[in-house]
Amino acid sequence: MEEQLYNLNIERAVLNSIIFDAATFDDVADVLTHKDFYLPAHQAFFKAMESLHAKELPLDELFIKKELHGGEDKNSAFDENAMLEVLSANPISNTTAYVRELKDKAMKRHLIALSTEIKKASIEEDLSGSEVADIVESKLFEITQDNAQLDFRDGKDVATGTLNYINEMKSRGNSVLVGVDTGFTDLNKKTTGFGAGDLVILAARPAMGKTAFALNIMLNLLNQGKGVAFFSLEMPAEQLMLRLLAAKTSIPLQKIRVGDMSDDQWSDLHNANEFLSNQPMFVDDQGSVNINQLKSKLRKLKAKHPQIEMAIVDYLQIMSSSGVKSRTEEISEISRGLKMLARELKMPIIALSQLNRGLEARNDKRPMLSDIRESGAIEQDADIILFVYRDDVYRFKEEKEKEKAAAKEGKEYVSDWVEKDEEDAEIIIGKQRNGPTGFVKLKFQKKFTKFVDDHDLGIEITYENVDTKSADISIPDPQPQQQPPSEPSVSMPTI
Repeated sequence: MEEQLYNLNIERAVLNSIIFDAATFDDVADVLTHKDFYLPAHQAFFKAMESLHAKELPLDELFIKKELHGGEDKNSAFDENAMLEVLSANPISNTTAYVRELKDKAMKRHLIALSTEIKKASIEEDLSGSEVADIVESKLFEITQDNAQLDFRDGKDVATGTLNYINEMKSRGNSVLVGVDTGFTDLNKKTTGFGAGDLVILAARPAMGKTAFALNIMLNLLNQGKGVAFFSLEMPAEQLMLRLLAAKTSIPLQKIRVGDMSDDQWSDLHNANEFLSNQPMFVDDQGSVNINQLKSKLRKLKAKHPQIEMAIVDYLQIMSSSGVKSRTEEISEISRGLKMLARELKMPIIALSQLNRGLEARNDKRPMLSDIRESGAIEQDADIILFVYRDDVYRFKEEKEKEKAAAKEGKEYVSDWVEKDEEDAEIIIGKQRNGPTGFVKLKFQKKFTKFVDDHDLGIEITYENVDTKSADISIPDPQPQQQPPSEPSVSMPTI
């Protein structure tokens, strides 16, 4: 049985092929890591080759010996006998087949090690069944996705990776966009896009348009041919599609809902529907999902559809955890789980969140971090926290309350309030781990449930605003006097 888990002759043959033809190293290293070799001496040889290759030095016996004796890993010893056996191995012509064989055996060993972990987690650590299942799925994902690099990364590795990243950004022509394009110019400037592994919290009071804003970001990715997974715990997928169609076509949502459209609008609707039906869009509207189920579903979906570049969860407070816990512990588990999943899958996850009612008692109802429900864990885990705020929502409510109060007293109240089809909106950046806080101005087109850029009214926030001693800085107070005396006309580009 044990012989099926490794083959030393194949390991020697693969190492031999690299020593006698260094050009094969790249092909081998694309599949194998040093952990895929069974014999410790072979692991040390391949690890030394990785280091020599990074330094652009020869991958021969002399340099491998020198690297192991004088390299950074002082615990590595050069095994003369093992090297002689490698050098005397029979040469091979089909390296690919041997590499696959080694990888297959290594995977079997990893799976056996996983079975030991499962037993320990189930019996010794007394975890719940769903928690054990999550551990198993996470480890399986690492094994099948070749995520074997779990050791510490040394300074040289981190510095080299960082320099490569900077060079890649330079090659883009100094573009402000580093992460996923949000579809909003000013927001991209402030955030440089949503980065791989980011947990983005999008919070607002009801009716502010947080779902609409998330769908607008989703539509922008679909327009680029990029995939999105949407977990809708509040509304069915068909309602989400209606909103996407309204935003895509600029046909009023109410007209789409009742089918009251002109011939041209029907044509536009069919074209938009055909477009969306062919995009990598995946919606889970089950309505009841806990954090472990969500993680399982998204891992499987990402493995099957690698083009997925973002996931959206609507919304966080409806989710449940894996066991019976206090609400604070539940939110902490959900928030941390989403953050770790974003890092694992190397893509941003946007989680929508409700805000406390307390802010409505303030004169200035613009939200702040403390307004997030169960905000402690969410505030800690999030890389970016955005708030959606529309002052006209509160002004409309105030007018209605005045009208009701006047009616109770038998008086007539004449309001000068005019409900607008297009309202001012603010996206407040309450927290950004790697950038400035502040806010950007948008326009909200109510009929189409669509946010669009408002460049003329956007307030520029530069990195001079950033307090380098703290990840969170105060938000400039967007008071009315900061606005220009009259609003210039702005274009409304279609998302």
